[in-house]
Amino acid sequence: MKRSPWRYIWKSTDIRNKLLLTLGILVLYRLIANIPVPGFNAQVIQALKTSQSAAGDLISVLNILSGGTLSSFSIMAMGVYPYITASIILQLLGPIIPAIEEKMKNDPREGRKWMEKWTMFLTIPMALLSAIGQIGLFNQIVPGMTVLNNYGWSGSSLLPTLANVSTMIAGTMIAIWLGQIISEYGIQQQGLSLIIFSGIVSQMPTNLVRILADRTSGWYVLIISIVVLLISVFAIVYIQQGTRYVKLMIPGQRIGYRGVKSGGSTTLPLRVNSVGMIPLIFAQSIITFPALIASFFVNSETVWIKNAAVWIQSNLSGSSLLYIILYFVLVVAFTYFYTSVTFMNNDYGTSLKRQGAVVPGRAAGAETQKYLAKIQNRITFPGAVFLGLIAVLPYILGAILKTNAQSTMLLSSSGMLIVVGVVRDIIDYLQSDLSQHGYEEKLIR
Repeated sequence: MKRSPWRYIWKSTDIRNKLLLTLGILVLYRLIANIPVPGFNAQVIQALKTSQSAAGDLISVLNILSGGTLSSFSIMAMGVYPYITASIILQLLGPIIPAIEEKMKNDPREGRKWMEKWTMFLTIPMALLSAIGQIGLFNQIVPGMTVLNNYGWSGSSLLPTLANVSTMIAGTMIAIWLGQIISEYGIQQQGLSLIIFSGIVSQMPTNLVRILADRTSGWYVLIISIVVLLISVFAIVYIQQGTRYVKLMIPGQRIGYRGVKSGGSTTLPLRVNSVGMIPLIFAQSIITFPALIASFFVNSETVWIKNAAVWIQSNLSGSSLLYIILYFVLVVAFTYFYTSVTFMNNDYGTSLKRQGAVVPGRAAGAETQKYLAKIQNRITFPGAVFLGLIAVLPYILGAILKTNAQSTMLLSSSGMLIVVGVVRDIIDYLQSDLSQHGYEEKLIR
């Protein structure tokens, strides 16, 4: 009887230690995520469950992004999303500011170090804005009641407020630090993704209870949710594995005076979706940021500022048609943007020229890069539209079943993409690690 290749994962001391370290860090993160901010008002948290306001809708969206830590006002309430927002800002500045683009192109390794350093610097003000915005949103749930006792920016409330905001920022930095430990000593390059992944998976039991709480149609909605979830996962895997193979020719090489090394042909794989779930995370971070900023001004004494803030919060809180349309458009746009940035950084034209490989009928270098970029843009279209449809799937399903979008599915659209993407990346990583240890059999046939 043939034994399963999965047993070699546990037999390999190196891989086993990495998996145990990763699991231990994730358990530690989930334990810390259950620590509430000191001095929080439990009455406001209870009122959130029955809130029908725009602030309540926005908190529901942000709660999904934070892995459920926001609804309990945990010190990890912001998750790692201030870091992601900072990363988005710097990556958007890259094509705009020539100095940044040149730095990333001339020396990619140093460019990545520079990007990581400034992303961390920018994370702190992003976390500060996010913390104050989240507190402001909770303060709108029950008029005249604040989520933090002694909240205020003057007098005797100043010191407790600074301590609480600093605690929330520290929680975000701890989450980022734990993710970096996983990326360095555990499953490489997957730290932040696994931090987000653990938060999403931890919400499945809560979502199940919420769906079944409706005694009239709970089981009916649950069955539909499971069917849609299975179909969606299959479609996500199918699309993400979709690949266009571009034929490459490798010319023969002369060795010495008489010997000639024969050439051959190979292929360059270009994926339909080469960026995974990143565009969806980017789109959610960007679309919720204006609503967070607007929460600072909903109580402004200037009428037009107050009206503008209320309008932004109402229309970008996750329950309006404008939000759904913008969400879809941003996911498609970010898919193209991030694919083009990744493709530009890879610079296939120069790499293939150095290796001596050529695309038949195309000159090596810039022309090859332009040709491959054209193919990549063309095959990215179905992948981008698919991501957009997955993003708005809960809202479509909620409209059909006439229920709230957030209470319709066991996993949110972003949750499905992140879970599938992370699981796929982990399997690829384990397969690569096993190959380095001399074991070639595939984990998944």
